[in-house]
Amino acid sequence: MADIDYLLKKQSFIELDARQRAKSLLDATSQKELLDPFARVMSPWLIKQNIVPQADDGVVVIKGTLEGRPAVVISIEGVFQGGSLGEVGGAKIAGALELAVEDNRNHIPTVAILLLETGGVRLQEANLGLAAIAEIQAAIVALRQHQPVIGVIAGSVGCFGGMSIAAGLCSYLIMTQEGRLGLNGPQVIEQEAGLQEYNAKDRPFIWSICGGEQRFKTGLIDAYIDDNREQIKAQIIEFIQQGSPQRPRCMQAEHYLEKLQHLDTTQQISPAEVQALYQGEKA
Repeated sequence: MADIDYLLKKQSFIELDARQRAKSLLDATSQKELLDPFARVMSPWLIKQNIVPQADDGVVVIKGTLEGRPAVVISIEGVFQGGSLGEVGGAKIAGALELAVEDNRNHIPTVAILLLETGGVRLQEANLGLAAIAEIQAAIVALRQHQPVIGVIAGSVGCFGGMSIAAGLCSYLIMTQEGRLGLNGPQVIEQEAGLQEYNAKDRPFIWSICGGEQRFKTGLIDAYIDDNREQIKAQIIEFIQQGSPQRPRCMQAEHYLEKLQHLDTTQQISPAEVQALYQGEKA
């Protein structure tokens, strides 16, 4: 029984760190990390505020191949500063995406996979982080014209803030049961709107609102799968083979705005009511 438990645990994607997650997706002999920790490119701002920086600034970028196809995997480390992005980490992501765009212009069909475990902008680097996220979003849109950009939100850190907008720009989004996706994090909503509106400590409630299952049932993501690295990899490959969707979700604003016009904001909506609200064919 112990051996079976070990094998099951070994297949978890969430239990891997950012670097291990990225490496688990790419062909083993093809991997090359860009600006690895030995490059010592880290935030110059955290030290000034007596915060210990990380040598890769919490962002791992690895180029290689996925089933023989050129790919770049960009993985955010949720354990470091809650996966928040500042000047350096944001520049690494934007730069990697821009290099992928350049590859495609040179007839190298590089796809991008974003492993998103982030609370959004790093508060200690607010304006710099905002500028970096804007560059990330522009790069996603540019790359999407050539190849699919696939986002994966697997762990409990989730994807919030400006990076949730970046996630919404992806060609495809994959989530697990443990993942969360939303513009504002639960603590922020509770702080601004009060405990009656949003209790950030009520985990079943939080996941019922912004968890992977709910986001899938409301059509805001494209795949909802188990925490299994092989299944996640297989789903990524399937989306790459499908190619870019004819009309990305972010181009269907009219459909979602029409749904929201029927929302009664005088009382708190239930998860089941959210699902009912979003059901129906897309525009």
